[in-house]
Amino acid sequence: MELTASTAGEAGTLNGAGALTIREWPEAERPREKLLARGAHALSDAELLALLLGSGIPGCSAVAMARSLLKDFGCLRELLNARLTRWRRKGIGSARYAAVQAAVELAKRHLLEEMRIGSPLTTPQATYRYLHAQLRDRPYEIFCCLYLDNRHRLIAFEELFRGTVDCAQVHPREVLRQALLHNATSLIVAHNHPSGSLEPSPADDFITRRLKDLLALMDVRLVDHIIVGDSRCYSFAEHGLL
Repeated sequence: MELTASTAGEAGTLNGAGALTIREWPEAERPREKLLARGAHALSDAELLALLLGSGIPGCSAVAMARSLLKDFGCLRELLNARLTRWRRKGIGSARYAAVQAAVELAKRHLLEEMRIGSPLTTPQATYRYLHAQLRDRPYEIFCCLYLDNRHRLIAFEELFRGTVDCAQVHPREVLRQALLHNATSLIVAHNHPSGSLEPSPADDFITRRLKDLLALMDVRLVDHIIVGDSRCYSFAEHGLL
């Protein structure tokens, strides 16, 4: 059988020898060259992951390794959220794991900058994207705050309370204290539902009303309470609940 670039990686994983290295592939099919020529969007998940891994192992290219990891973990989301111990069981060391996690964190910080450039009120979709990236895959509930100035610009983002898989104890007075500490005139609070559900619980309704009333005493406006689910976000403000 004639060995081509598209089958090189798979052949290497099957027989451990005789596979073409990525350097031997046609230039237009090499991940790095493809990215430079056509943009990152032109690469598959495996090709992007291969660039972060840097290199393969004897008889297995970086692309073949990336494809194997994606198959073993089931999807890109599971792979990126896995702990180092799971990566090590797949034969991937701490250096490569650190490179991938650094790329994930850079993506999150890029979303935060997008939100800072506009404002959480004028660019709500940017706010949703950032909160979704921060909170969606946490295995426990996180309650956080976005503190805003009088021009609705972001002052700071903080994770205030960490809970269990189905609840987080929120202390309204601590939320108010932090808002005053940041000299915020308004804020957005958010938390995730590890179950993936977007349905507000009675406790969510209660804490929203409690926070709104307490903050108002100090002329701080509660702009929104956002619940982060598996694929979307739920806004109390958009549903007329604030």
